[in-house]
Amino acid sequence: QAQLTESGGGLVQAGGRLLLTCVGSDRIFGKDILGWFRQAPGKEREFVGNIDWSGIRAYYAKSVEDRFSIGRNNDEKKVYLQMTNLKPDDTAVYHCATYGGSGSYYDVKSYVYWGQGTQVTVSS
Repeated sequence: QAQLTESGGGLVQAGGRLLLTCVGSDRIFGKDILGWFRQAPGKEREFVGNIDWSGIRAYYAKSVEDRFSIGRNNDEKKVYLQMTNLKPDDTAVYHCATYGGSGSYYDVKSYVYWGQGTQVTVSS
């Protein structure tokens, strides 16, 4: 069964940090670009960042590029989102997803498989 499962969310104070983990099933953790997205209440889902299969190249949204970093472990079928200096505006449900191979890397529609998400809440 194709599946992605996120974990690591929670409640944290502004300035704090969290590490999110996404675990993929065998079927969907091949040589895929993996992305992280987030969706705040009342807002559209937005791109946070992604990482290529090698783990060497990662790209980030401007709003997080100095604070977040993405890594992956292909042997364990895991992708990580390290978040530091968190702000209340980072509050959202965070999802990982696999890129479908065509379309913009920044577009939700370009991603095929999605996890259910993990809630991150940053208090001021």
